[in-house]
Amino acid sequence: MIYSATALRKNIYAVLDSILESGIPVEIERHGKRLKIIPEGTTSRLARLEPHDIERDSSVSLENIHWDQSWNGKLPE
Repeated sequence: MIYSATALRKNIYAVLDSILESGIPVEIERHGKRLKIIPEGTTSRLARLEPHDIERDSSVSLENIHWDQSWNGKLPE
C-alpha cells in the first residue's frame, strides 16, 4: 500500500504494527518520490513459497518429447 506522508503521520503506529505482523513493506510518497518501510530480516518472495504435493508421471520424460513435428514456425494468435 502507498501512503502519503500525512496519512502515515496520522496512523504511524497502526502502519508499523501491520508491517510487523504481515511482513509486507509499505511505501510512502513524499515530494514525488517513494520510500519503503521494510521489516528487518525480510525474506524474499521465493523463500516464502510453500511446498506443494505434485504428481509426477514417470512413464513420460520431457527429454524424449520431440516438438519438431508440431512446430509450424508461426506464433498463436
